[in-house]
Amino acid sequence: MTGAVAIAGATGFVGRALAAALAGRRPVIGLARNPPDAAGMEWRRCDLFSLLQCEAALRGAEQAVYLVHSMLPSAHLTQGSFPDFDLICADNFARACAQAGVRQIVYLGGLIPDEPALSAHLRSRLEVEQTLASRGVPVTALRASIIIGPGSSSYGMLRCLVERVPVIPCPSWAGNLTQPIALDDALALLTYCLEHPAARSRSCDIGAADVMTYRQLLKRTAALLGFQRRFFSVPVSGTFWCRSWLGLVSGAPQALVAPLVESIRHSMVCRDRRLQEEAGVPGIPFDVAVRAAAARGQALARQGRGPRPLHHAPWRELYRYDVRSVQRVLLPPGRTARWAAEQYGAFLGRRFRWVLRADVDAARNVRFRLVGSRLCLVELTFARDRSQSESRQVFYITGGALVHPLQRSTAKPRLEFRQVLGGRVLLIAIHDYRPALPWPLYSLTQARIHLRAMRAFGRYLAGLQPPGE
Repeated sequence: MTGAVAIAGATGFVGRALAAALAGRRPVIGLARNPPDAAGMEWRRCDLFSLLQCEAALRGAEQAVYLVHSMLPSAHLTQGSFPDFDLICADNFARACAQAGVRQIVYLGGLIPDEPALSAHLRSRLEVEQTLASRGVPVTALRASIIIGPGSSSYGMLRCLVERVPVIPCPSWAGNLTQPIALDDALALLTYCLEHPAARSRSCDIGAADVMTYRQLLKRTAALLGFQRRFFSVPVSGTFWCRSWLGLVSGAPQALVAPLVESIRHSMVCRDRRLQEEAGVPGIPFDVAVRAAAARGQALARQGRGPRPLHHAPWRELYRYDVRSVQRVLLPPGRTARWAAEQYGAFLGRRFRWVLRADVDAARNVRFRLVGSRLCLVELTFARDRSQSESRQVFYITGGALVHPLQRSTAKPRLEFRQVLGGRVLLIAIHDYRPALPWPLYSLTQARIHLRAMRAFGRYLAGLQPPGE
């Protein structure tokens, strides 16, 4: 194929390296919330939480690569868990790819062990894979463990550990197995999948030939980087104390550290490496990969393009006044997002009947006002043109005493109801909302009331009878 490739996550360490590898061979479209001023590809502004922006950003793309993870906060105040944020981004991307006529999505996810109780991080990686494939576009999912390269979050934290701590305690999970892969191998396999698209969705485990324990990985990394470190076993099986300690050592935020460390309790080893055999990519040995990553990191630093700090989040300033809230509830069998949206106003009016009225007009616009008063607290305008599907319903937040009059020009505050994961799960989300209340007062009152109301709404939906009963 020679058409344009759109890369979601093009500012990440894999995305930047992949764009460089494709430069001169394929037109590359880099998608980013805040596109950098950099040459070498076409940059398009794309907040993956916005389906409208995704649709515009993917126009003209023949293939797409998805390299996104939503563990870090994406607003001044966030309510919800990163797996639910990931689901919305992946669903928007899949819907937009289907509309744009994208022929294939290539996704870099995580190795999924054969265990019933996965960590939240690995369960999220699997849900994203399933969601990307749910809108009809074939998905090739590359499942990897630790990627050895400058800028890798997981490898970067482990490297910080051996660089900064002379005596390293090893809990019981340090004996679990991992099968890292070099960045260059990951790039070669991503490129191969783009050049040899599959007609159907498929999942492929990828990794080097080296299989080792996490303790061995730390020991070998320390030796290769020239550090003399002592390792000793500690009778601890949990990860709580380790993620707190590792966060302090590496400087990475807990929102990033905790999910990654939780996944270490699993052994992550390839079931097979058939794709690598097919592509002729046997895997760079671990020792060679570590030395290459160190040399590449030093070269980038000399050029002023070194890996960003683990806590780096340049988009925070853009969204410092915003609220994002995503709540997951189970839908009764046979019900849709449209049905849930229609239940929402009636539920709030019943739940807060002593203080709140929900007025719904024929166009499905909703005005929440105080009982006995004409004061509108929040006005929701039904977006009919963005709600054609029963699986997604959108209301723009267009006014009210609780809504800040000054909003960003690049996004509209909105409330949405959407079905994911085969229609079993409903996500209720508020995006790009700026409250009129001062932040301390908003956090203590309106934000908490909203969260409790959403949980109660989930219980309310669960108690309603499925159709036909």
